[in-house]
Amino acid sequence: MKIGIIGAGRVGSTLARHFVRIGHDVVISNSRGPETLAGLVEEIGGTLRAVTVEQAATFGQVVVVSIPYGRYEELPADALKDKVVIDTCNYYAQRDGHDAELDDDRTTSSEKIRAHTNANVVKAFNAIHWENLRDRGRPKGDPGRLAIPISGTDTEAKAVVAGLIRDIGFDPVDAGDIGRGGRTHQPGARLYGAELTAEEANDLLRAGAAT
Repeated sequence: MKIGIIGAGRVGSTLARHFVRIGHDVVISNSRGPETLAGLVEEIGGTLRAVTVEQAATFGQVVVVSIPYGRYEELPADALKDKVVIDTCNYYAQRDGHDAELDDDRTTSSEKIRAHTNANVVKAFNAIHWENLRDRGRPKGDPGRLAIPISGTDTEAKAVVAGLIRDIGFDPVDAGDIGRGGRTHQPGARLYGAELTAEEANDLLRAGAAT
């Protein structure tokens, strides 16, 4: 699969490492230009290449967006339209500036990213500590395998993202659609930052206790 990554911070670079390891064709970008990623590309190796943000959006069959939420309007919407976009972003008012619609819980950050890009957005990898994402992948059936909640409205897009999560050593847990479901694993919700198995995460969701 061709995977483009927009954002080369801790989550973006960790996902690049995982996806290269399992054999995908991966490009990565940041706001400062490909030349600033030479060290990361050399460190990870394999098929990884550094490109511009626009090139990453155009290249990927799946595109990971791992940027500060406050900059989502800088995403190249035309290039992302109708693609599978993995939204790893979280809204933090102290960093991103206040967004009245999110402060009032009228919508979610993922819904706003979807409205901007017209992409098939799946929220994932936002609720796991990046160190756990880096270090705690486990084989299928391992009792220590962690859950990663995902939410989205497009069933096929969610299936693609769930497959990637399984392949890098975690268990996807379907939290529901991008609105109500996304609220169950955004900052402040019980699934956010929780180190749970898939069974434990599903129990919280079934009990309606995740928000």
